[in-house]
Amino acid sequence: MKPMNEEHLAVLRRHMVELIAIHVELASEEVGRAALDERVMAAMQRVPRHLFVPAPLAAYAYQDMPLPIGFDKTISQPFIVALMTDLLAPQPHETVLEIGTGLGYQSAILAELAGQVWSVEIVEEFASRAEALLGGLGFINVGIRIGDGSRGWPEHAPFDKILVTVAAERSPPALLEQLKPNGRLVMPLGSEKEQFLTVIDKDAAGQLKISKLIPVQFGLLETV
Repeated sequence: MKPMNEEHLAVLRRHMVELIAIHVELASEEVGRAALDERVMAAMQRVPRHLFVPAPLAAYAYQDMPLPIGFDKTISQPFIVALMTDLLAPQPHETVLEIGTGLGYQSAILAELAGQVWSVEIVEEFASRAEALLGGLGFINVGIRIGDGSRGWPEHAPFDKILVTVAAERSPPALLEQLKPNGRLVMPLGSEKEQFLTVIDKDAAGQLKISKLIPVQFGLLETV
């Protein structure tokens, strides 16, 4: 059988976005919205997810499911990527911190929408691969470093928004400190067995408002 070309992949990517829209509509009561921001959906349409998975899995890249990327890690389900991005609501003038770069797919989506993305990844092989992928696609507004994501990236703080793509029992204090007043942090919170996608809003006085949404399943935050 012939390999898929870019035209085929573009059709599959469009279908992926249509499936996300259906998923959001069906889960509207749980997620608090009937549709995602058009900017988010357009970013999902543009970014070639098949480049951010191992080559043998490229044919499955546009199915609405997580895929293994090595080191017992996965690239998140497209619906979850889109939903977390929508909840974060990154704007063109904002600086976003991402914890858990992986191979850089979520970083690319954020880079389409925010002014600057700083991303921290604990697995050195992922960080170097993500840097090459993002650079090859022309994303010049993403910086990646290898390290313990629970410590954030103090040199670039404070951040308008923070997205954490790994779960923890509680939000790391350093991340909450590095979040600007009137900023927002989105992450899965809970144990290995039970996690909820959670939105944490920090008001002008530094007080936190925590909103739990849908149950999710993420790998746990690794610290050193």
